[in-house]
Amino acid sequence: MAVIVKYIVVRNGEEKMTFATKKEADAYDKMLDIADNLFEFLESSKIKLNENQLEDISLLLAQNRDKVLPILRGTKPAKKVAKKTGQKESKPKKAKTKK
Repeated sequence: MAVIVKYIVVRNGEEKMTFATKKEADAYDKMLDIADNLFEFLESSKIKLNENQLEDISLLLAQNRDKVLPILRGTKPAKKVAKKTGQKESKPKKAKTKK
């Protein structure tokens, strides 16, 4: 018989997600904490949104916090340069030495 360890994130008595590692479960739990705080912040603002919209926006911002933080700091997010398919990486040429 095999023993399988599962980490379950529970919020308000409701199972949200199951993970294989504690690290993943903790990261998801932290993301939910951030989303809850964002929900409260947005709810108290002058912008009138329904509950579903508030939840969707809060989760989107919390899930993408690594992309959102530089924007909030006033810097432009780094753009990833995509390699074209079929192209090989060019290797730097070796400098010729004079004898």
